[in-house]
Amino acid sequence: MKRILIDYKKLSHDVAARLIDSYPYGYGDEDIIVLKKPSGEIVEAVEVRTEDAIYLVKISKSLSNFISNFEENMEKELDKKLDNEIAMAQDEGYLGHSDIETDPDNGPEIDSV
Repeated sequence: MKRILIDYKKLSHDVAARLIDSYPYGYGDEDIIVLKKPSGEIVEAVEVRTEDAIYLVKISKSLSNFISNFEENMEKELDKKLDNEIAMAQDEGYLGHSDIETDPDNGPEIDSV
């Protein structure tokens, strides 16, 4: 299994969602993995497992903010998506619904309502 050291900003949406699921209330000292890079730099990370890889997500202040704001941001994103879908459905309803049917032999035929 691959182990990938990555910044949270570069995570795919699926892995970011797993990160949030793994640490819904944030991470503690027991969750932190300390790594030493070949350059001697010390890196702290938290682990997120998928079927094919273990992601070691670098810890930073912005990661903490990301975790704490993820749910709020996802709700906003889902609300926007829902609003767009509703608007598209309304547009299709107005444009896609027609009382006019075309009779190939006699031209347009208007249904009475």
